Amino acid sequence: MRRVILLGSTGSIGTQALDVIRANPRRFEVVGLAANSNRELLQAQADEFQVDDLAVGVDEAERLVRSVDADVVLNGITGSVGLGPTLAALETGRTLALANKESLIVGGDLVSRIAKPGQIVPVDSEHSAIAQALRSGTKQEVRRLVLTASGGPFRGSSRKALTRVTPAEALAHPTWDMGLVVTTNSATLVNKGLEVIEAHLLFDVPYERIDVVVHPQSIVHSMVEYVDGSTIAQASPPDMRLPISLGLDWPARVAGVGTPLDWTRAQNWTFEPLDDTAFPAVELAKTVGRAGGTYPAVFNAANEQLVAAFHAGAIGFLDIVDTISRVVDAHRPDGELTLDSLAAAESWARDEADRAIAALR
Repeated sequence: MRRVILLGSTGSIGTQALDVIRANPRRFEVVGLAANSNRELLQAQADEFQVDDLAVGVDEAERLVRSVDADVVLNGITGSVGLGPTLAALETGRTLALANKESLIVGGDLVSRIAKPGQIVPVDSEHSAIAQALRSGTKQEVRRLVLTASGGPFRGSSRKALTRVTPAEALAHPTWDMGLVVTTNSATLVNKGLEVIEAHLLFDVPYERIDVVVHPQSIVHSMVEYVDGSTIAQASPPDMRLPISLGLDWPARVAGVGTPLDWTRAQNWTFEPLDDTAFPAVELAKTVGRAGGTYPAVFNAANEQLVAAFHAGAIGFLDIVDTISRVVDAHRPDGELTLDSLAAAESWARDEADRAIAALR
């Protein structure tokens, strides 16, 4: 029986994790639940799963992680505010099933320094796919990692066409049902840029050996190319419950958690190169990742501020990534990487982004 603390239990990852746990009551036990603000749903979940230890807000979530005995912590919090709970989970020695990619990306060396080998199990579908494919060979045999991207709602659009994008169009993702920030990030491909940084940190593969390819069917979730020319891919219908289940009980697989592909039906899978001119976020993220330090925190914080401005009608779609680039260029790191320096860099990035937004009006 795996004892689970679930952070972000009322969100998309959290509710799907509870689907997995509900279907496997002899395999998983929920011992702690944390939500950002939805107290009513949190209490309903606690009643159903008979959980006494609850938390509302990030500070309380961190306390929950440190005070409740568990085998695995699933961090499904959205945004860099999840860094504290991520560090807490690692410091207590528990397995961290990580859906909160921002905490790893922003935390960088702070997270990598304290994480034991194999302690972090990725829950993002792309990184879960890579983790599965990496079991086919040794680290020395890996030539490159290939992250797949659906291409979002604007796949094939020119940069000129993207000047007319509306917030409603940016939220019309063809494959995944996600929140406002993540869905917008998928439209700009900022999300894929963050995932490239995450892949580098998780698997210790240099940026020049991490590629992104557009795969609109979202069946192949990512691939690993080996030195002998073979490529190992993980394929399944898009369903986050599969990588969530692996995060909860890695490396064991949970029977019946996903629907397999129907190999008796004709189907076409296509792969296309990424258009870096229309979607420069991935290359910008690689530059940010190589710079390290507080640069990823600046990238992420500026993006969150600009996404909010875009949905408020203050800026255009292309202004999001263009302005992130300007904010990153203006950043001057100060001192060693600490929680305080990260907080200061994020605060500076938000202020700098706000100044840029005001100038665009």
